Amino acid sequence: MKILALVPAYNEGARVANVVKGALTHLPVLVVDDGSTDETAGYAEAAGALLHRQGTNQGKGAALKAGFAYAIQNGYEAVVMLDADMQHDPEEIPQFVQRYAAQRPDLIIGVRKFAQMPTLRRFTNTLGEWMFTWALGTRARDNQSGYRLVGQRLMEVMLASRETNFEFEVEMILECVKHGFQMDWVPIRTIYGDEKSHIRPLRHVVHFFRIVFYTRSEMNRVRRAAKSAEK
Repeated sequence: MKILALVPAYNEGARVANVVKGALTHLPVLVVDDGSTDETAGYAEAAGALLHRQGTNQGKGAALKAGFAYAIQNGYEAVVMLDADMQHDPEEIPQFVQRYAAQRPDLIIGVRKFAQMPTLRRFTNTLGEWMFTWALGTRARDNQSGYRLVGQRLMEVMLASRETNFEFEVEMILECVKHGFQMDWVPIRTIYGDEKSHIRPLRHVVHFFRIVFYTRSEMNRVRRAAKSAEK
């Protein structure tokens, strides 16, 4: 198997070096520096990562798309996405790789324990899971977790996405279901420290609602098309 660890990073400074060093014990690592204004790129390269620089800050979704394009062009059959702020433990990468080796799912999502989250995060993630499950018509556990393995054919589909921020990861689940791809989950640690979130709460809520109702509309369209094809 040829699998790449993909780390989108924006102004993470020295944190990214620890992520790279941990991930390199398992997989080659590509860091996509999303227009950082600090030394993120230098720390990533010094730690041993391959580096792709975005000229300006374009958003996490855009950084992931750039990473997907690199992986496809260089013959990787899957990537393991993990964040640069140490909220994802690189030592858990083998869980994703082993599950992929056994079953070849197109998407594997790392599931956190909501009960171990700070109160506000626990509420928003629980509500988000319920709403997106309603929209999708099937359970989507921890749909906002960014620790994932993504197979090549789902990466190819996601290159057409117009989402450039965190909504990209939610849309990924929709596209997986729409295309009849296989999805799976593995448990991961729930880690919160003193890292600074790049999420802007109001914008995130507005766009999450947008992607939820888009998902509901798309799934209704898919079901209508399937019924018409049966006639």
